[in-house]
Amino acid sequence: MSNKLMKELIDTIRLPQHIAIIMDGNGRWALKNGMNRLQGHQEGIISIRKIVEVSSKIGIEYLTIYTFSTENWDRPIEEISALMDLIVKTVHHGTNDLVKNNIRLQVIGDTKRLSQITRDSLGICIEKTAQNSGLTLTLALSYSSHWEITEAVRNIAYKVKGGELDPENIDEKIFSAFLATNNIPSPDLLIRTGGEYRLSNYLLWQLAYTELYFTPICWPEFREENFYEAIYNFQRRERRFGKTSEQVKEQNKY
Repeated sequence: MSNKLMKELIDTIRLPQHIAIIMDGNGRWALKNGMNRLQGHQEGIISIRKIVEVSSKIGIEYLTIYTFSTENWDRPIEEISALMDLIVKTVHHGTNDLVKNNIRLQVIGDTKRLSQITRDSLGICIEKTAQNSGLTLTLALSYSSHWEITEAVRNIAYKVKGGELDPENIDEKIFSAFLATNNIPSPDLLIRTGGEYRLSNYLLWQLAYTELYFTPICWPEFREENFYEAIYNFQRRERRFGKTSEQVKEQNKY
């Protein structure tokens, strides 16, 4: 189905507020097409730009992209260096576009492990887009849920040890406030490209009631029509959050 036709099927009143993405398949796509892995990542940047642009235009409020996991630090040093250079260049050249399109950038993850030049580049972009009120674009960079949850538990323990927090008062709301995503809602829709069916240590706490969408299309090939198709698939589902279908239907009357 064409891009235009798929877009017309989308109900703009019922868009997911927050979409999270696991971009998978850059390397496999590159090798399949006789390229090196870095060329796959470079092509993947084009997909990021396209999806960010579409998200902003149709009114998605939050877009969170799994950019680099803590496990990715185990990759060959040459690939890591090339990826970091690519991130710096992309952020540097893309800052003006984010400002122009009213998009706010933020980063979650163990950023202490990033190089100074990478942190500086991200910091400049975050500062310049901080007052933007449109789409919030979050890069999960040097991120994993195990890291995030461990950090949250550690910081809660410090609060308890310092007498600032009573253990009896700790509930889901308080725990969530210590997560890296404390200023954004949980995702409504998770999209994973590349044909794998796993969450790869990504937003495990936040994805409790998220609708999951898996596609065999590798990330460098993922474009607007594929994004619209994922949203259309999401909109055809019934989200019950533990309730019965009858309860949901009754609730939706009002």
